[in-house]
Amino acid sequence: MSASQIPPATAVPGDDVPTLLVKIFGKDRPGITAGLFDTLAAYSVNVVDIEQVVTRGRITLCALVTAPSPAEGSTGTAEGNLRATVHSWAESMSLQAEIISGRGDNRPRGTGRSHVTVLGHPLTAETTAAIAAAITATGGNIDRIFRLAKYPVTAVEFAVSGAQTATLRSVLAPEAAQLGVDIAVVAAGLQRRAQRLVVMDVDSTLIQDEVIELFAAHAGCEAEVAEVTAAAMRGELDFEQSLHARVELLGGLDASVVEAVRKEVRLTPGARTLVRTLKRLGYQVGVVSGGFTQVTDALQEELGLDFASANTLEIIDGKLTGRVTGEIVDRAGKARLLRSFAQQAGVPLAQTVAIGDGANDLDMLNTAGLGVAFNAKPVVREAAHTAVNVPFLDTVLYLLGITREEVEAAETHVG
Repeated sequence: MSASQIPPATAVPGDDVPTLLVKIFGKDRPGITAGLFDTLAAYSVNVVDIEQVVTRGRITLCALVTAPSPAEGSTGTAEGNLRATVHSWAESMSLQAEIISGRGDNRPRGTGRSHVTVLGHPLTAETTAAIAAAITATGGNIDRIFRLAKYPVTAVEFAVSGAQTATLRSVLAPEAAQLGVDIAVVAAGLQRRAQRLVVMDVDSTLIQDEVIELFAAHAGCEAEVAEVTAAAMRGELDFEQSLHARVELLGGLDASVVEAVRKEVRLTPGARTLVRTLKRLGYQVGVVSGGFTQVTDALQEELGLDFASANTLEIIDGKLTGRVTGEIVDRAGKARLLRSFAQQAGVPLAQTVAIGDGANDLDMLNTAGLGVAFNAKPVVREAAHTAVNVPFLDTVLYLLGITREEVEAAETHVG
């Protein structure tokens, strides 16, 4: 077809153009959608909008169409004939039909669009009512609600218009803490579907352990190291000073302990699923750690990570010296590495996601487009964009708009 043969696009109906909202309800089965539009086709109507939802085997199908022209139908009015035909078809399918006359298209959505993702374990009616009321209080309108997952948590996404993302986030963050659910608010737009970079902390995030404490157990100084680690994660101690103090206690350990510690490391539930799904969907994934390359290098190989950076324990003559070598990966270093990874990956910072649990992750979380505090200390939860407080790392996928069905599809295709 040449350019001159292409018909002009049909304009979106104006407010004065008669339209019909056709709603179908009933038990779902194959052929309902095709049957409805076959029925409407006899009246030469144009489709303006369609929405279909199936919940527990029950279908709700809505079609907004232009009203038929007066020429249609041999007896009575064209609209009357259409109504009778649709109701007759619905009855033959054991369905219910409702047809509402009106004018024009849907009203325009308000400026400012966001995705509000809620993770509940469980998600109660009371909680849902409070969240909806809070959204309304910001001037936002809920345009659509969609379930992302039913396990290991219930995850639903609200598409909201009419309120700025920052406003929604500031209102819903304290609401989430009070209600005991996790709520993430991100701006709507094409960037949500663009290629992304996800960078994680390692200790108590990607893995369940604090690696330095695993080393300390072999050195017989676990209690001393654990106390210094806890103080550093709470932000009470300078990280670099605490790192040197803890590593010094490991001096003299035989280098063979490295392999023993690697075997003791336990991935966080959902960690492998998170990484494999992200990789399958084309994301790039990295880790930054205040721990040690002796462990993160093995994790990078095992999980197929694109980037990894951590501190390095110095080993001389087969013994740990109690020192680290090279530039220290501390709070500022993690943010710097996030920027470096993003540049290497060709991903704007606005499309990066950072995940961490400790105070030394805060700069990284606030530098990323979306910072996720994962089972984090209070100071981190309060400062991050959003928090996840369930023990499954793969629930972060739902904050990115990835459904459980997509996760399972990605898993089945991993070789």
